[in-house]
Amino acid sequence: MTTARPLSWGIAGFGWVAQDYVAPAIRAARDARLVAVCDPDPAARARAGDAASYADMDAFLAHPGLDAVYIAAPNHLHRRLVEATAAAGKHVLCEKPMATSLADAEAMADACRRAGVRYATAFDQRFHPAHRRIREAIAAGAIGTVTAVRIVYCCWVGAGWSADNWRVDAARSGGGAMIDLAPHGLDLVAFLLGEEMVDVAALAQRRVQDYAVDDGAVIVGRSATGALAQLHVSYNCPETLPRRRLEIVGSRGQIVAIDTMGQTAGGTVTLTDAATGEARPLEFDRDRSPFIGLVEGFTRDTLAGAPDAIERDLHTMRLLDRLAAAVADMPAVPPAVAADPELAAACR
Repeated sequence: MTTARPLSWGIAGFGWVAQDYVAPAIRAARDARLVAVCDPDPAARARAGDAASYADMDAFLAHPGLDAVYIAAPNHLHRRLVEATAAAGKHVLCEKPMATSLADAEAMADACRRAGVRYATAFDQRFHPAHRRIREAIAAGAIGTVTAVRIVYCCWVGAGWSADNWRVDAARSGGGAMIDLAPHGLDLVAFLLGEEMVDVAALAQRRVQDYAVDDGAVIVGRSATGALAQLHVSYNCPETLPRRRLEIVGSRGQIVAIDTMGQTAGGTVTLTDAATGEARPLEFDRDRSPFIGLVEGFTRDTLAGAPDAIERDLHTMRLLDRLAAAVADMPAVPPAVAADPELAAACR
């Protein structure tokens, strides 16, 4: 497919993530413009602004000049939408996780390869200015040899969090907190270190929320050269508590980022020198949305014909598949909810 500048974008699935973050990012990004959105919900389509809106995917994909599609629909729809988009000759940027199963992810990759279109999963954390600054510091040797990465990426998602909370419906989400939040952590560790995680294990819980999927998980892993990683992800951490923390420990120092994990800009980053104990801030752009970098990066690479991210993202899906198998014997009833009537009532 021949593309022209700027790259013309569409969004399939125009829910809150697309409305609040993706659409503004496309409109703010260099060499990109939003031309169309697709969603079966008329209320969502009414928020399309100056972009054309469609209820039908085939009509959306036929929009004149459409080059690339950001897929922001529930997880179980990713395979069908990616396959349709690729068959129409459009490039694909798909929300994480890549799919609800490894088999679906592999089918999506095959569809994009056959069609000759570019594919990437929307790992926006790679493009948070704080995380890019941290990667630069690590590469420059600011903390020596990295020994460990620790991530806390938690939030509160009750059963009634939204009118249609598909994230806690296993059939549509593929899982709970782990499949939703862990992909960002797994990918971010690889991005910061410049190498993939190769060994992973996990424990999951159904501790507080009254639904059938996990509301928390702890993941441990090891990178290709032996750095250790620990991720705590959850849907059971109240929003008023500290719940977004990234630590990278090295032989000569430590970097700590607070409130950089997530969809929004901002946060703080501090580097502590092991020799002196001195702590100093690492400066970065606190106003730039990570989604702008995500869209600009995909746009730039697409226009330049750069290699895609299919193999990288399939590796992350393989890690998730191993983690899902590891937590398959999670307790069937949330112990805390079952034991505490007051908590059970609050969860409802």
